[in-house]
Amino acid sequence: MSDLPARRLLLVHAHPDDETINNGATMARYAAEGALVTLVTCTLGEEGEVIPSGLAHLAADREDRLGPHRIGELAAAMRELGVTDHRFLGGAGRYRDSGMMGVAQNDVPGCFWQADLDEAAGHLADVILEVRPQALVTYDGNGGYGHPDHIQAHRVAMRGYELAALRGHRVDRVYEICMPRSEVEAGFERLAAAGREFPFAFIATPDDVPGVVDDDKVTVTVDGSAYTDRKKAAMHAHASQIAVDGPFFALSNDLGQPYFGTEYYHQVHGDPPADPRDLFGGETGDAAGAGGAR
Repeated sequence: MSDLPARRLLLVHAHPDDETINNGATMARYAAEGALVTLVTCTLGEEGEVIPSGLAHLAADREDRLGPHRIGELAAAMRELGVTDHRFLGGAGRYRDSGMMGVAQNDVPGCFWQADLDEAAGHLADVILEVRPQALVTYDGNGGYGHPDHIQAHRVAMRGYELAALRGHRVDRVYEICMPRSEVEAGFERLAAAGREFPFAFIATPDDVPGVVDDDKVTVTVDGSAYTDRKKAAMHAHASQIAVDGPFFALSNDLGQPYFGTEYYHQVHGDPPADPRDLFGGETGDAAGAGGAR
């Protein structure tokens, strides 16, 4: 990849839709500002639970065609966010969705949970060396909520960071996705005060939100509020997995919860950012620009 923009952001996610729920506003903002936003998705999400009845035939226990369908949903979501560089780890279908923790799908050969760590991380290191990001975003060590593919995505991202450094490019800053407890609680207060009925069977609680941390654990706060409409449109694009109603959404569990235009990150590698509102730390880019790896 030649003529790279000065700022380059890489996100590593487990399934299509994870990127939009967690980082959609961030991705849209940086893409609009001219940064290269690269998304690596580790599986096709073949084991996802389908929400619309009209798509139920795609599910893994029926036609098992959900993965290809979700490729299309992801492409549509990325168009809404303005992200042009999105790819699957090792190529589309290289690693299969492992299902929730403790199910039989965890043991299927070829699933992401069973992937050789260095092999999978090697695929990611190839991407890192190609796009030379200054910032990398993924889940925390528990994958946010304990899903095996999210945990494995964290492991692959951290090992990929190490392998890329050994091969010539060290990412300046690595972040884990998080949500400050005070903001989550405020979001649920807005949901309760909305004063109208929702098409969701239940209302979630802050304990149902992945990656909630004490406020002082947040390193960077990205204000993507100007791009909330793009995030919402991208969530709509993931129609097999997400139901959206106003400023709220639900997954297949039918638990209504708010989505956020401001997104939060805990830094785990690199120098503290001079600007805690920017994943690049307020820096405009590296000296290497589009030159060789460093």
